[in-house]
Amino acid sequence: MPNLHFELVTPEKLLRSEDVHMVVVPGVEGHFAVLEGHAPFMTVIRPGEIAIYSSATTITGRIAIEGGFAEVNEKGLTILAEAATEVA
Repeated sequence: MPNLHFELVTPEKLLRSEDVHMVVVPGVEGHFAVLEGHAPFMTVIRPGEIAIYSSATTITGRIAIEGGFAEVNEKGLTILAEAATEVA
């Protein structure tokens, strides 16, 4: 199964850069999921929690974010977050 390339960037550093199955993001109009092959788009994201999946049913990471922007293109998903913190 093809993987989605995911990058999470804050003003301080590149927090994540990895291939994943899916990422669920808190968008301003509701949560949205991004998988490999998703249509390109750009949107504002609201404060909330990003869920990172290694398979359809396995969450391997949760990250609290303070808002920012998300871009999906042919290279994958990039999130530019105002601030981000790993959730235990």
